[in-house]
Amino acid sequence: MPNMDAFGFAAKWSPFLMLFTVALIALYLIAVGNKREAWFPGMKPVTGTQKGFFISAMLLMYIALGSPIDLAGHLMFTWHMASMSIAFMIAPSLLLMGIPKEMFIAFGKIPGMRKLRFFIKPMVTLLLFNTLFSLYHMPVVHDFVMTNYVIHTIVYTALFLTATIMWWPVLCPIPELNKLTDVRKMGYIFANGVLLTPACALIIFAREPMYATYTDPQVWAIAMGFCMPGDPAMILEALKGPNTFAIMPAIEDQQLGGVIMKLVQEVVYGATLAYVFYHWYRRENPANNEIDPLPANAAPAAEGLK
Repeated sequence: MPNMDAFGFAAKWSPFLMLFTVALIALYLIAVGNKREAWFPGMKPVTGTQKGFFISAMLLMYIALGSPIDLAGHLMFTWHMASMSIAFMIAPSLLLMGIPKEMFIAFGKIPGMRKLRFFIKPMVTLLLFNTLFSLYHMPVVHDFVMTNYVIHTIVYTALFLTATIMWWPVLCPIPELNKLTDVRKMGYIFANGVLLTPACALIIFAREPMYATYTDPQVWAIAMGFCMPGDPAMILEALKGPNTFAIMPAIEDQQLGGVIMKLVQEVVYGATLAYVFYHWYRRENPANNEIDPLPANAAPAAEGLK
């Protein structure tokens, strides 16, 4: 990680995001704890494992977007891709596994939500995240997003939402909406890996640095304005440009970032593929199981989402 002694506590730890993360975790624990029956009648007690998934998702999002890793991601592309991997590859799946289905059912009862069910269709979820993620890493788009705070916030929010619904066909907690068979889920996961490969390959096999955010001092100074106060000229004068923090050539930094993204994707998708395959095998071979296969469709009807 680059030396970040020049930055203060606020730049390194994003206090507002820290408080927001703590508040979300506290609200979740209240909702599934002593307010469970009042807010979500009929909700079964939430397991410690499920709580652990939600808390882990929130902490990972903070680590990716609010800790020194986020600041390092403005200094080196490698850490930017590490941040993206945590925030949009790992955390969304844990979030889905941590939210009880009764919360989703209550959300589905909000007027107008039925009209949005188009966005959880497998082909739509498959294309939305991978298209947005690939477009984001086109150099002209990436540099524009990294130097415009409002656009940056909108794009990152969209990436998180599309990453979360991308996992919905695989990890859907509501049996009535769990439309894909295990075999199709395996195909869906494989297709996700294929669709993300071109973007990673473009980054890994480029012969020269593609992103002005990490090579052009003027563009870099504008992007650093997200992390510290001051106009770009003052930031550039104080920090002397991206080369001050570089610990490897820009092209190697870029290639390593692409490799990290691809490796994390392979590990996460591979683990999910193994998980789905395991439960598919259990259902297809119940005689070989000491316990009954997982009841994929045993829950009561989700009337709010019909």
